[in-house]
Amino acid sequence: MKPIVQISLDLTNIDEALETAALAMRAGVDWLEAGTPLILAEGLHGVKKLREAFPGVPIVADLKTMDGGYLEAEMMAKAGATHVVVMARAHEETIKCVVQAGKDFGAKVMGDNLGCPDMVAGAKWLEDLGCDYVIHHIGYDERRGIVARGERMPSPLDQLREVVQAVSIPVQAVGGLTLEQAVKCPEYGAPLVVLGAPLTIDADAFKTADGDLESSLRLICEKVHAYGNVGNF
Repeated sequence: MKPIVQISLDLTNIDEALETAALAMRAGVDWLEAGTPLILAEGLHGVKKLREAFPGVPIVADLKTMDGGYLEAEMMAKAGATHVVVMARAHEETIKCVVQAGKDFGAKVMGDNLGCPDMVAGAKWLEDLGCDYVIHHIGYDERRGIVARGERMPSPLDQLREVVQAVSIPVQAVGGLTLEQAVKCPEYGAPLVVLGAPLTIDADAFKTADGDLESSLRLICEKVHAYGNVGNF
C-alpha cells in the first residue's frame, strides 16, 4: 500500500475546517478527517459540507462509536463519509454492527484500540471482528494526565511494530507524535500517517495552528509519499 497522509480537522467551526481542508488538499494531503470536535460541533452537516466541497476525497468520520453502531455508521456514510471509527472497548456486537453497516453503505471501518489494557490484543480483536484498518491510539487525556504526574508520556510508537506484526490490515498511529515521528510511521510498517493536534491544530484551543501551515504540510506529504509500498495490503 502506498503511504497515505490524512489530516485530522480537530476544529469546532465548519468554515475554518473547510479552509484548512482546502489548504491541506493544495499541499498534497490524501484523506480528510472530520475530527471528533468537529463532529460534536457540526454533526452530519459538517460531514456533508466537507463532501460537497471535496467530492472525490476520502473522508474519515472520527465517531469513536461505543454503542448504536449500525445507525451511527449508516448516518455518516449517507452524509458522505467513506470511513468510520469504532472503539475496541465497545461491545463486540457494536463492532460487528459497524462492520455490517460499512458493508451495507460502502464505508470502510477503522477500529481504534485507545484504552485497551493490551493494545496489541485489542488491535487483533478489531481485525478479527472485520475492521478494515487499525488505529493504534494513545489518548489526549491519558497523555496529559501521565505528564502531569511527572511520568514519561507514552507514545504509540512504543508498541507500533508489535501492533503492525499482529495484524494483516493497515495500521495508523495516533497520539502525541512529533512531526518527525509521524513522518517516520511508514518505517514501522504503518502506511496511514495522520496529522492533527498538535502538528497542524492548536491542541488546547482547537483552532488552526499558527505559521506557514501549507508549506509545512507540503513538505510532510512529499516525505511520506517518497516511501515505497508499505506492507502487503
